[in-house]
Amino acid sequence: MKHAIIIGATGLVGSTLTHQLLQDDYFSKVTLLVRKPLPITHPKLEQVIFDFEHPDTSKVKGDVLFCAMGTTLKKAGSKGAQYLIDCEYPYRVGQIAHSNGIENYILVSSIGADANSSSFYLRTKGELEQKLSALGFSKLVSVRPSLILGNRGEFRFGEKLGVVLDSILSPLMIGPLKKYRGVHVDKIVRMLIKVSKESFPDKTTSIESDAIYAL
Repeated sequence: MKHAIIIGATGLVGSTLTHQLLQDDYFSKVTLLVRKPLPITHPKLEQVIFDFEHPDTSKVKGDVLFCAMGTTLKKAGSKGAQYLIDCEYPYRVGQIAHSNGIENYILVSSIGADANSSSFYLRTKGELEQKLSALGFSKLVSVRPSLILGNRGEFRFGEKLGVVLDSILSPLMIGPLKKYRGVHVDKIVRMLIKVSKESFPDKTTSIESDAIYAL
């Protein structure tokens, strides 16, 4: 049985992942690195108060690190603040994890992630993938969903609009457009857990949104 660590457990994907891992017998322990405790208890669950600016390296120990960290520009307040959360913090924890012998890093990235993209968001995600790949994990899997569907518990106008448009346009998205269909958070989490248990021929692997949708 394995020990999973999660960063980004407060978001839609991270919270769903937490609940699913706690129900999965493959994992004997689930550790959340959080800024403040979450209102959840479970015999397998450990919550560790973690300062991402001044991390305690002794707290990042386990078998597989899941990263579901991410924010919006509006919520972060600036591109610099968003970059910290979407790239720098996940990378810093990745450095610590690799140094501590954690061999597997499972990342929630984004469709279109590209370090050379003209889009700040997609460039940030691409830079994170690139930086993590250079660390040399035995297994680094970047799961790249399109629009994430599910109940966030908070209102995001852009995402609400996207959900409406997705419901209208999704039946028309065929062929090369299939990968842009919205994908429910449950499928994303199922894919994250699935790839955490699998072996891949390459150390660095990307799972695109259409493969998540088909799961």
